[in-house]
Amino acid sequence: MAKATEKAAPERSRSAAETEKIRVALVERRDELQAEYDQSLTEITELQRERLADSAGDDQADTGTKTFEREQEITLANNLLERITQVERALERLGEGNYGWCERCGNAIPVERLAAFPVATRCVSCKQLEERR
Repeated sequence: MAKATEKAAPERSRSAAETEKIRVALVERRDELQAEYDQSLTEITELQRERLADSAGDDQADTGTKTFEREQEITLANNLLERITQVERALERLGEGNYGWCERCGNAIPVERLAAFPVATRCVSCKQLEERR
């Protein structure tokens, strides 16, 4: 029985070097997303100024097109903000020692899944169950 307990503990631990490597990758990704988000906000602001200055003589179709484009730009910016939040949550989980472990069942999230989707919080099985609901 003692051996089973000893085996379970190392499975959930990772070396300081591994943790640091993951942390650096997540911080780099967060910083990339933040730069992209900041750039998109700057572009939205500039485009809005241009649209306001160049709106004389617009008919309903022009106004509708501009509104649709603005909504798309805002949606893209909001998606970036959500992705930043996911990376920050992954960093928190890493600091707590929970990164790489399913929030639902507690099993390890496969390395391949984390490589493809570093902010994953659920194993494949639990994620599939969630999506079926």
